[in-house]
Amino acid sequence: MRSLLACAALVALAACNSQEPAEPTPAETQAAVAIVEPTLPTPNEEIFATVYAKACGDTPKVSTSLCRSAGFGKDGFICEFGLGDDEHRRNKATIVPGDGEWTLDAPEETCAA
Repeated sequence: MRSLLACAALVALAACNSQEPAEPTPAETQAAVAIVEPTLPTPNEEIFATVYAKACGDTPKVSTSLCRSAGFGKDGFICEFGLGDDEHRRNKATIVPGDGEWTLDAPEETCAA
């Protein structure tokens, strides 16, 4: 009986040692990702005020503004802004890139408001 157990243990040990060496896993390759550099700075209060003043020269100055992206894959920003002494953002405008600078999407409608 003991010899039978010893033989079974030897067979189990031999089975463990007789496994083929594992194949090396292929090294993961990283795909080259092109980093896209923005051509225009993200519009802030100063940039929007400049764009608005350029398009609507004779209207009150922008007192406050907040611009948010128009959405993934879309060009431009939607900006809410206040004019003159108004500290609330009651007006909206869309600015889009054009000729290397930000421009109002619909200046005649935006300036009339």
